[in-house]
Amino acid sequence: MSVDAIGIVSGEPAPGHSGKPPLPSDDPFHRAPRGFASKPAGTILRSRTIELALFGIVPQRVSAWQLLYRSCDLHGTPEAAITTVLLPEGADPDVERPLLAFQTAMDAVAEKCSPSYALLRGSKALGAVTQVEWLLVANALRRGWAVSIADHEGPHGNFGAPREPGYRVLDGIRAALAFSPLGLHADTPIGVWGYSGGGMASSWAVEMAPTYAPELTIAGAVLGSPVGDPGEVFTRLNGTAYAGLPAIVIAALRRLYPALGAVVRDELTMHGHRFVARAESSTPLWAILSLANQEMGNFTTGRRLEEILTGPDFVAIFDDLRLGNSIPTCPLLVVQPIHDQIIHMDGVDHQVRRYREGGAHVTYVRDRLSEHFTMLVVGTPISLSWLADRLAGEPATPNRDTTVWSVIASATGLRGLLEMAATTVRVIFGRPLREESTAPPRIAEERAA
Repeated sequence: MSVDAIGIVSGEPAPGHSGKPPLPSDDPFHRAPRGFASKPAGTILRSRTIELALFGIVPQRVSAWQLLYRSCDLHGTPEAAITTVLLPEGADPDVERPLLAFQTAMDAVAEKCSPSYALLRGSKALGAVTQVEWLLVANALRRGWAVSIADHEGPHGNFGAPREPGYRVLDGIRAALAFSPLGLHADTPIGVWGYSGGGMASSWAVEMAPTYAPELTIAGAVLGSPVGDPGEVFTRLNGTAYAGLPAIVIAALRRLYPALGAVVRDELTMHGHRFVARAESSTPLWAILSLANQEMGNFTTGRRLEEILTGPDFVAIFDDLRLGNSIPTCPLLVVQPIHDQIIHMDGVDHQVRRYREGGAHVTYVRDRLSEHFTMLVVGTPISLSWLADRLAGEPATPNRDTTVWSVIASATGLRGLLEMAATTVRVIFGRPLREESTAPPRIAEERAA
């Protein structure tokens, strides 16, 4: 097989089938073939079958492929992007099914956190949130849905970048719809879902969709703790136990914004450069553990951090990163813990307000008892059930805000957690995921109360 060919579909398995897979930068499959830039966005450039494994160890009983396709970066420059597409094992491709675009909380520059690597059998990505989120994706496959998981940060790990996650996700959806083994078609209903960093990427996807991919039938999107205002999150987390997360954003965005790159290059101490370098190579968990309570202001040589952040260049950067300046046209469910120690509720409140002022339909559920990490789990049942209704063509209720003690304090929430527990057992022991109806019992938002 020539890696310079366009449109080749390879039946050769990924390296993960026979041993430790290479990192994306060392994997020829990820390299863009000659002439790809002239192809339409979403064109499949190459495909291969792969084998997935929980934490790289426990093989999973699913049908899985990787698609290399034509997309673009923040500036519209063509690039080759990759998505992992899935069906339940033994699923009949002739059966109508929806497509879920799931965005993982990659939250890293390090390429080992990319879904295209972290989900492979034999991968070594300890501390990558993507590997944990496989337990959530399995619940969508158990419903019989097809799934697309794009490397939404791109080949360079542009964590926090605006707009381009949306381009990669939407072009990944285009590629998935065109990939014949999935049995999908142009009118396949599409759901979008992500939490935290994945919620931010999902927000960009639905914000970009009306202008970048208006032909896609996006039935609804669930945005879990979707960041809202990355600049506010940076200021709030700097110097706290979670200081490693904004450090990763700095490591990623210094390549995209010259003003930030100049500060990192010219105004950081030797320890500051080491701090950024460690963030650049870390998984999210390792960054949190190893960079806790670090204050960026202690690493500047000249101007105070407050002066840097309030300068016109940085105000422009923060404005560019802020969500809600483009308006989604699909219905949205936003789920947010009130006591979120990472993503402050005010930033999400403002994102929701901007969407509504632009005419978007948003159901906003806030949870009193959960915090950031528990909400990832307990928010899954209502997220999947709400998406199931939208994918089945049922209209969403009018705009409303609901504040509950817990999103699991309902029959649907409790039943969903039991189903998740059963799915988790199957995943841990590498058993098949039973294919169930694509239209499970409805959940009305008011039941969450």
